[in-house]
Amino acid sequence: MEPSPDSSVGDAVREKQSLPHREETAHEAAERGHAATDRYGRALVHIDPVAERKLRLKIDLMIVPTVSLLYLFCYIDRANIGNAKIAGFDKDLGLEGYDYNIILSVFYISYIIFEIPSNVLCKAVGPGWFIPTATLLFGITSLGTAFVHNRAQACGVRFLLGIFESSMLPSIAYYLSRWYRRSELAFRLSLYIVMAPLAGAFGGLLASGILKLSHFGGLHSWRMVRIIYFLQHSVTGLIFAIEGIITCGLALISYGTLTDRPATAKWLTPEECDMAIARVKSERVGTTEILDKLNSAKLLKGFFSPVTLGISFIFLLDNITAGSLAFFLPTIIKTIYPTNTVIYQQLRTVPPYVVGGFFTVLFPFLSWKFDRRQIFFIISAPFMMTGYIMFLASTDPQTRYGATFLITAGAFSFGALCNAQVSANVVTDTARASAIGTNVMVGNLGGLVSTWAFLPNDAPDYHTGNGLNLATSSLILVLSIAMLFWMQWNNKARERRDVDAELAGKDDKSLSDLDWKHPSFRWRP
Repeated sequence: MEPSPDSSVGDAVREKQSLPHREETAHEAAERGHAATDRYGRALVHIDPVAERKLRLKIDLMIVPTVSLLYLFCYIDRANIGNAKIAGFDKDLGLEGYDYNIILSVFYISYIIFEIPSNVLCKAVGPGWFIPTATLLFGITSLGTAFVHNRAQACGVRFLLGIFESSMLPSIAYYLSRWYRRSELAFRLSLYIVMAPLAGAFGGLLASGILKLSHFGGLHSWRMVRIIYFLQHSVTGLIFAIEGIITCGLALISYGTLTDRPATAKWLTPEECDMAIARVKSERVGTTEILDKLNSAKLLKGFFSPVTLGISFIFLLDNITAGSLAFFLPTIIKTIYPTNTVIYQQLRTVPPYVVGGFFTVLFPFLSWKFDRRQIFFIISAPFMMTGYIMFLASTDPQTRYGATFLITAGAFSFGALCNAQVSANVVTDTARASAIGTNVMVGNLGGLVSTWAFLPNDAPDYHTGNGLNLATSSLILVLSIAMLFWMQWNNKARERRDVDAELAGKDDKSLSDLDWKHPSFRWRP
C-alpha cells in the first residue's frame, strides 16, 4: 500500500526537523536582524540555567515591585467604592434607584473605549514613559472623587478616571511580556494583579476604622473612607494636604525606575542584556528583532488570533464575577448580616479577599512550573460554580459567607492567566500589544455587565445576580475545556504541514508578519 500524501508530508517534515542546527551565542541571538530560532521553531541559543536564574531574579526585583505598587493605586477606586456605598456614599449624594449602577457604568464606558488605543499608544511611546504618565493622571483625577456632591459630578470624575486607568492592566502586562518567557509571565502578572484583592481587603479594614470617626474636616464618613484609604496605599502616613504631592511623586519616581526594555536597562551588564533579549527571542519563531515597528498586519494577528478571541470571551465571563465582587461584596455581606453594625460588615469583607489573593498567586505560580495555563482555567471555574450554587440553594448566613471564599478563590487568578495565555499564543511584540489590549477590553465588557448584576429590586437574596454568575462560571468551564482540545487538535494538524514548501521564497519581513500563522508555530496550552 502506498503511503498517503499526508503521511509523506509528515515524514518529510520530521526528517527536516531532525537535521542538526548551529547554535548561536546570546550576543548573536540578541542582535537586530538575527533570528534566535530556525525555521522549525527550534531555539538556536543555549542559555546557562544558573545565569538565567540570577538574571530573572534581578529583573523581578527591579521591575515587579514598581508595577505592583502602581497597579495597587489603579485599583483603589474600583475596590473601595463598595465600602463607601454602605458608609453613606449614596445617601450623601442623594442617589436613588439605579443611580449607583449608572455611576459604576460610566467608568467602564471610557475604560473600555480607550483600552486598545491606550495599549497601542503604550507601544508607540514606550512603557517607561507611558505607564508613569498614566499613573500621574489617574492619581490627580482620583483625588476629586472625595469632593463630588451629586451624581453628575461623580459620573464626570469616574469617566475621566476610566480614561486614565484604562491603560494600566494591559500596559503593565504588555510591558512585562518584554522581559519574561511565556512560562514565567503568568506568575509575574499575578504579583501585581494580586493587588486587586488585597486592595479590597485593606479597603474593608481601613473603612471599619475610619467609620469610628463621625467626621474629619467637614467630610462625612464615606468621603474619609476614600481619602484615607488612598493615603494608606500611597505607602506613607502623611496628612491629606500633601497626599496629591505624594501620588505625583510616586509617578515621577517610576519615570526613572521603569526602563523601557532590556536594551536600555542601565542596571544590566552587557552580557545580561544580551541574555535577557536572547532568551525571550528564542521562543518566537521567525522573529529577528524583539521590538518591531508598529505594523497593521501584526496588529490584526493579535486582534484575531483564535486564542485571543476565545480567552477574551472567557475573561469577559470571569469579569462579571470579579466586578460583582469589587462593587457589591460589601452589599452582599450586609444582606448576610443585616442586623450587625456597619463596622462589623466592613471587617467581614476582608477574609474573602485574602483568600482570593492567595489563589491569585498560587495558580499562576503553578502555571509557571508546569508551563501550562489552560488547565488552571478548568480548575478555577468549579470553585465559582460551587459558591454560587451555595448562594442560590441556601439562606443560612454562614453558608453564604463561606460561598464568598470559594468565589474569590476561583475568580481572581484569571487576570494573570488570561493575559499570559494571549501573550503566549502570538509571536511579535506588536501582536502581543494588540492581543493583550483586546483581552482586557473585551474582558471589561464583563465588568460593565457586572455593574447591573445586583440590582436593588433583587435584594436581599439577589437571585438574578447569583444565577447570572453561576451561568457565566459554568460557561467558563465548558469553553476552557473546548479550547484545550482545539489547541491540541490544531497542533497535530500543524505537524503535518510542509514547512519548507510554505516558507519558500519568503523574506525575513514576510516570515515575521506570519506570526501565529507560521507553519512551525504551535499553540501553547
